[in-house]
Amino acid sequence: MKRITTLLISALLLAGAKAQNTFVHESSSTYLWPEDSLVRAKLDTWRDLKFGVIFHWGLYAVPGIVESWALCSEDVDWIGRYGHTNYQEFKDWYWNGLSKAFNPVDFDPDGWADVAAAAGAKYMVFTTKHHDGFCLFDTRQTDFSIAKGVFKDNPKADAARHVFEAFRKKGFMTGAYFSKPDWHSQDYWWDYFATPGRNVNYNIKRHPEKWEAFKAFTYNQIEELMTGYGPIDILWLDGGWVAARNNQDINMPRIAIMARANQPGILVVDRTIHGEYENYQTPEQKIPETQLPYPWESCVTLTTDWGWVANARYKTPNRIIAMLMEVTAKGGNLLLGVGPTAGGLIEQTAVEHLQEIGRWMNRNGKAIYNTRTTPNYHSGNVWFTADKNGKTLYALHALPEGETLPATIEWEGNLPAKHSRIRLQATGESVKWTAKDGKVILSVPAKYIGTEELLAFRFNI
Repeated sequence: MKRITTLLISALLLAGAKAQNTFVHESSSTYLWPEDSLVRAKLDTWRDLKFGVIFHWGLYAVPGIVESWALCSEDVDWIGRYGHTNYQEFKDWYWNGLSKAFNPVDFDPDGWADVAAAAGAKYMVFTTKHHDGFCLFDTRQTDFSIAKGVFKDNPKADAARHVFEAFRKKGFMTGAYFSKPDWHSQDYWWDYFATPGRNVNYNIKRHPEKWEAFKAFTYNQIEELMTGYGPIDILWLDGGWVAARNNQDINMPRIAIMARANQPGILVVDRTIHGEYENYQTPEQKIPETQLPYPWESCVTLTTDWGWVANARYKTPNRIIAMLMEVTAKGGNLLLGVGPTAGGLIEQTAVEHLQEIGRWMNRNGKAIYNTRTTPNYHSGNVWFTADKNGKTLYALHALPEGETLPATIEWEGNLPAKHSRIRLQATGESVKWTAKDGKVILSVPAKYIGTEELLAFRFNI
């Protein structure tokens, strides 16, 4: 234990240098609309929610390092060994040492749900298993699970169950993140061979029995989630390299049929794999350049990492709100990554940032939730959304970070109806405006001039 403690301290000291995870999944370039009417109905509901949270939580929270990826033997600057001198030593420490140290006695799923609700989020995704193979649910397929380790006697040992229940009680749509690759499984990374990268490390054609065993393992774990954890709205599958196009076919049609037999209408999000099992696209750590005519979700971290790291660099609440403005105007949803601590709590700084986002959403959420896009959706620092009534537009001013509000805000196009009023969404008060040469010039109320307030306005067209 002394050795584990020493290495944990070393890892924490290095976390700041290694925290920036620069790997992001590429988005699909095309989209296929689902034919199932239940799926389309749920997709419409999901698109109205606009704002969700995703929780990455697992062994990597103990030292506060990049989630799972340090296990991968790929020579890039953000994959390190955190003080270890060789790969085997690191793997032993990660899989054996950290699993003995992960004992989240302060795990508070109801607190997570309260914080997310206070932020104005409407749906959540929880990592039931990341690439390292450590399960946050009580699976029968492996003992490498929170419910089989040092936390096993805790009433909340089946963590995923308590997370899903806590968020359902708050009215959230719930999603289960599940990693298709499992680097702990001997049927994916076989110890007989080395692990050169993220992919399966043996020739599937030469060892078909092992691949069939891995397919069964994957199917059975997803079936457990689909049958034993109550209503699930989203099956969020990560690890797009595990796919038929890469000769790693896990039989997605069979998985999807089973999932929908048990969870009618469930959204299946097989990330980056174009086709009927990618019900919405998930650009990572970025926002598309233009509006997209199909369902999509920008998944973005609150800090620089998906999981918890010490001394994290946080995005400001205003930056997150501005991103939400842009994403909504372009027709997407925003999924914000929050990493709970190894103890099972959300860090106080994260709580405060999320509360600040929620205060803005409480005043201005009508310009975000349940809105639709409008053809002229952007002008300068202003993003536009439309009410479903077809008559009301919202103008959302995304103040650049480091700047304060000027005395006037201007935009081109989207002129209010003649003799109509422009109102501040947060208070309902009318603001002065004029129109000239196709441009609106709006007078900012005096109390906001010189502040960093992000303003939203509504008007009829």
